[in-house]
Amino acid sequence: MSKRALTKYLQELPKEELELQILDLYNRLKEVKTFYDFVFNPKEEKLFEDAKLKIALEYFPAGRRKRAKMRRTVASKLIKHFVQLGADPVRILDLMLFHIQTAQAYSLERPIYLESFYKAMLKSFEDALEFARANGIELDFKNRFEGIMKEAIDQDWINAEGFERVLMPKAIRSEF
Repeated sequence: MSKRALTKYLQELPKEELELQILDLYNRLKEVKTFYDFVFNPKEEKLFEDAKLKIALEYFPAGRRKRAKMRRTVASKLIKHFVQLGADPVRILDLMLFHIQTAQAYSLERPIYLESFYKAMLKSFEDALEFARANGIELDFKNRFEGIMKEAIDQDWINAEGFERVLMPKAIRSEF
């Protein structure tokens, strides 16, 4: 069904039937329940703190298991969930950058030899920068972006120049 057809259908429904359909969706679909729970009682602070804890545990398991799993997908799923809920873009970007900074803290303690790790972190950095630009909040996070780029260079990541290239286009880099 197209969005236009759905709009027409919903406009033709009596208010009582529309309410019943929404309640039915709320009871049947977890995603609808999650959305309405978030809209009417967001508790954003707690949700984001829980998400940061999950990301941190991917790199620093804290006694739960011996080895870090370092899965980018865990952070990606959490971020996607908050985007779908329509959470505050500033908080979402903070979570995106927290993920990269946590990975950098881990790689500072333990050298990582997987090229896929560095590729994933650069992709996360590109995604975060794109998200920041799309939401007009890039300048608010300028220092964190630059800090991540500097840390990648300081740790001699195999793709450190990629972070610099993404953050500062060629014309700007030549000025420094």
